[in-house]
Amino acid sequence: MLDGCVPWPEDVAAKYRAAGYWRGEPLGVLLGRWAEQYGEREALVSADGRSRVTYRALHRWCDRLAAGFAARGIGAGERVLVQLPNTPEFVAVCFALFRLGALPVFALPAHRASEIGHLLDLSGAVAHIVPGQGGGYDHVAAAAEARAQHPCLAQVFVAGQAPAVLPEGFTALADVDGEPVPLPEVDASDVAFFLLSGGTTALPKLIPRTHDDYAYQCRITAGICRLDADSVYLAVLPAEFNFPFGCPGILGTLHAGGRVVFALSPQPEECFALIEREHVTFTSVIPTIVHLWLAAAAEDHGRDLSSLDLLQVGSAKLHEELAARIGPELGVRLQQVFGMAEGLLTFTRDDDPADVVLTSQGRPVSEADEIRVAGPDGRPVPRGETGELLTRGPYTLRGYYRAPEHNARAFTEDGFYRSGDLVRLTPDGHLVVEGRIKDVVIRGGDKVSATEVEGHLSAHPDVQQAAVVAMPDAVWGEKVCAYIVPAPGRTAPPMAALRRLLRARGLADYKLPDRVEVLDAFPLTGLNKVDKKALAADIAARTGTTGATTGATTGGSLSGGSLSGGGGAAGGGVSGGGRGEAA
Repeated sequence: MLDGCVPWPEDVAAKYRAAGYWRGEPLGVLLGRWAEQYGEREALVSADGRSRVTYRALHRWCDRLAAGFAARGIGAGERVLVQLPNTPEFVAVCFALFRLGALPVFALPAHRASEIGHLLDLSGAVAHIVPGQGGGYDHVAAAAEARAQHPCLAQVFVAGQAPAVLPEGFTALADVDGEPVPLPEVDASDVAFFLLSGGTTALPKLIPRTHDDYAYQCRITAGICRLDADSVYLAVLPAEFNFPFGCPGILGTLHAGGRVVFALSPQPEECFALIEREHVTFTSVIPTIVHLWLAAAAEDHGRDLSSLDLLQVGSAKLHEELAARIGPELGVRLQQVFGMAEGLLTFTRDDDPADVVLTSQGRPVSEADEIRVAGPDGRPVPRGETGELLTRGPYTLRGYYRAPEHNARAFTEDGFYRSGDLVRLTPDGHLVVEGRIKDVVIRGGDKVSATEVEGHLSAHPDVQQAAVVAMPDAVWGEKVCAYIVPAPGRTAPPMAALRRLLRARGLADYKLPDRVEVLDAFPLTGLNKVDKKALAADIAARTGTTGATTGATTGGSLSGGSLSGGGGAAGGGVSGGGRGEAA
């Protein structure tokens, strides 16, 4: 296994192979098998419908891309930062790299200088693949700056519409082509690519996923969702997320011989048109998108959504009241999904009673998934009581990449991953997510590290101290609320100035504060730490909501005045969208 990764113990790996979970099939080889099996069936469709790629054509495309990358010096084991929107090119690039044994490191299109620099430092990526012109952000210019600052980054490839003149070291992806050549044999037990952690520390960690474990995940989830050659998947969320990539998502659909349709926006006007045009049968979204789609469905949108059969909802808590509206108002079957890029997935099933589908996050997808619900002392709590979710299994990592100190804290001695999620198990074994230990804000499914944002806010000369907490919101689930204590003798900066500062420091838009509150001093715990539960309760009281999602109780507001009530959700995208205000 790649140096810096933690393998499964040999006896455990042997057990997974003997049980047939791991079949020794590299992902790049699987695409060739699918091409033989499904031939001229359509595999990928772009959002505008102009690019329609068959399985056989995708297979040829990936072979030629792999040859082109190899000719430019990209080899087995090297990391390549892949930052592309939802297009067929994303799939082709990934499989071309899989065939080379090169390792994609997924980055979101919404990521900016701060995140990209961190990922380059951590991964040592030798190449970066970015989108071309369009989208409101100059990824090419940003990549040029990153290349100047990171010596490891030797090449940049530009997908889509590339500028007429590219900087030195840049190549249009359309020019990466070559006659297929013999490629190195890839070990299915080794790392295939890297997903990103949810950012519970200052910046995300890298999650190594092997060919074996991810092929099994896609295969088992495709079976649970009963995918077949008539299945049509709409990729709404950024394809770099675990949820749309392989739960069963894009890869699970290709495994079944179905068709993947890409959406460039989660907005209902675009997605409803794609559902009607392509006869989409299932998709996966987050609760924020559910709100948008239900609002549009209540109007006369004029679209035929009758082909849509299954709606997977995950990545953030789906409240029962919202869940109950999905079937009647959208005319679809709901499947609740809980999971993590680190591994474990739980799904509700077709044969679950209606109340289970509405109130739980389902059961593990694999019989080999192991779950413990532990108290603060690490010991299992009685079934029905809330505790931290610990898990291990055939597709759950044994360690983050190049993170030995963190791994020592994040895993038990016997290999269970400490998720930081607070859950309980029902008598029949269904998982119910109650909250989390981790200090993050989940804004419409995007996880925002409070620690990271606090550090950048504190860089403002007028800010002495900053604390970020989740602010409950009916549409987004949570929004980012920043509490600040002004520097002595200074006036608290307005929210617009703070947002400009964070943008200038390279933070993605979805991490910017939606609201700022000013206090003379922060409440402290008995250990003289900032009492974030008190802050969460305060913002819940100020906004007239409950603090249940953060574990706080509502109460009286702390002293200090409100500063700029924050922008609304109107016009905001899911990953890094706007806030409806000028800042």
